Amino acid sequence: MKEGIHPKYQQTEIRCACGEVIKTASTKENIRVDICSKCHPYFTGKQKLVDTGGRVDRFNKRFNMNQGK
Repeated sequence: MKEGIHPKYQQTEIRCACGEVIKTASTKENIRVDICSKCHPYFTGKQKLVDTGGRVDRFNKRFNMNQGK
C-alpha cells in the first residue's frame, strides 16, 4: 500500500436521532443518523402494515382471511 494516501482510521461515535450512541471506528468523525436498530420498526417489532392501493384487503379476501374484522 502506498504511504500517505489513505484516510485516517479513528475511533468515532454514531449518534441516532433517538439518542442512541454507538462507538465504532471509521474514517469519518461524529456520524449522525436518523434511524438505528434500536428505533427502526423492523428491529423493534412495532412495524405497521401499510396498505398500498388496497393490496392487503385484496389478499385477505382472496385467501379468506378475516383478521380483526
